[in-house]
Amino acid sequence: MPKSYSSGQLLKGRYTEPGRVYLLTTVTEQRRPIFSDFHLGRLVVNQLKQAHDDGIVQSIAWVVMPDHCHWLVELRHKTLGEVMCRVKSRSSLTINEMTCASERIWQKGFYDRVLHKEENLKATARYLIKNPIRAQLTTRIGDYPLWDACWV
Repeated sequence: MPKSYSSGQLLKGRYTEPGRVYLLTTVTEQRRPIFSDFHLGRLVVNQLKQAHDDGIVQSIAWVVMPDHCHWLVELRHKTLGEVMCRVKSRSSLTINEMTCASERIWQKGFYDRVLHKEENLKATARYLIKNPIRAQLTTRIGDYPLWDACWV
């Protein structure tokens, strides 16, 4: 199981390396199923895409589930903490703006796991994007709207 870090531990306990591939997972506050609302889930998707478009990461695959998000990325020139802080803070702002609220969207910290060269990226990406099927949200991944992979 990947380790979870509080914000204070991020600077001390996590080593990040540009060019490495990481599987990142972050969870909503109190595991609320915020992203059951497609439009709110798309706001998270927009931030994942923006981080990719800005060259901070190379997105390989992602899936936004009702109460968490998995993101498989190759890190570019920021740390994992900086990348996740950016995505979580910007998505929180846009979600709260859209819902006229001021609630905490994400739990503090996140999980990460570095993928080693011998691991199969396609197999990891396929496993990640099949989360909605395993969670019985759909029977076909093509019917679930909040995912993408670079091979599709």
